[in-house]
Amino acid sequence: MDAAYFSAFAALAGSVIGGLTSLGTSWLTQHAQLGAQRFALNMERRETLYKDFISEASRLYVDAFEHEQTDLSNLVRLFAMISQMRIVSAPRVVEDADKVAQLILETYLAPNKSFGDIRGAVESHTVDPLRLFSEACRDELHELGAF
Repeated sequence: MDAAYFSAFAALAGSVIGGLTSLGTSWLTQHAQLGAQRFALNMERRETLYKDFISEASRLYVDAFEHEQTDLSNLVRLFAMISQMRIVSAPRVVEDADKVAQLILETYLAPNKSFGDIRGAVESHTVDPLRLFSEACRDELHELGAF
């Protein structure tokens, strides 16, 4: 084989290898960035869902203390959020969300509470129905590496 052909072939092979290396590196970098963006978006959606659930459940729980009946349409948003959690959340989070919803329903069915009743509940630390739910959310987000 002629030395000129060998040199040309070596140069061409080096260019191909360099190009493939550059392409592979770019693809891996893009893939890693896309995965990180997807993870961050997933965590943001969960955090928003959990915050919205806490706000809605708190509002309904206070309303349940003041009223013995509610329009069922008021509860639809709460149950819709629980259904969304069933898709993306750990079973413990969903179980605790179900417990909160059950407590809200039981509170609506119970007689109205006076301020003295609420004060007693605060002193006995039974007025925080979202504590277990929020702890489950924090644990799940921590396990997933959100913080």
